[in-house]
Amino acid sequence: MTWEYEEKAWAAGYSAVCGVDEAGRGPIAGPVCAAAVILPAGIGIEGLNDSKKLSEKKREALFDVITENAVAWSVSLVDEKTIDQINILQATYRAMRQAVEALPRPADFAYVDGNRSEGLALPHECVVSGDAKIPSVAAASIVAKVTRDRLMRDFAARYPGYGFERHKGYETRAHDAALLERGPCPIHRMTFLKKFYEKHPEAPR
Repeated sequence: MTWEYEEKAWAAGYSAVCGVDEAGRGPIAGPVCAAAVILPAGIGIEGLNDSKKLSEKKREALFDVITENAVAWSVSLVDEKTIDQINILQATYRAMRQAVEALPRPADFAYVDGNRSEGLALPHECVVSGDAKIPSVAAASIVAKVTRDRLMRDFAARYPGYGFERHKGYETRAHDAALLERGPCPIHRMTFLKKFYEKHPEAPR
């Protein structure tokens, strides 16, 4: 991972370049989380990478390094009820926009992980697999993932029996078994459970 993307933006005259990424588009429970991070130019953070390629222990350690050294960082959550109302794509766009707008130091350019964005008011570029190519986007992916995972562990204590501390809201056999036994809890995305209920019409609602 090199600084070539940030250097391209700096060369174009931008001085506060942030990376933007999300965590939690796929789960059937819990919010989607987006993060925006502005890193100091050229900072070396050992092990920085796409959060999906890192262990939970490594992500937690890197979260502290990133948040302690970033020029600015922020996170935004969009909850399951909003996801059900406006769909996950629009909820993801909203979370990303809110994360960028919440930066304590405004960014003047953003690199966004993926191939689409919507609603960002500042100049930006979408980069597929940006979290594996661009340091600030990798940092955002870690901040978003760790923030959401911590929240799901909190939900596990509030709604015991679903295993949120293990699967973080993603659909697994154990998660399906809990739904068959208990039905959904307040943080389940009901629009995401349509296929589950088609397959298991007898499950409690």
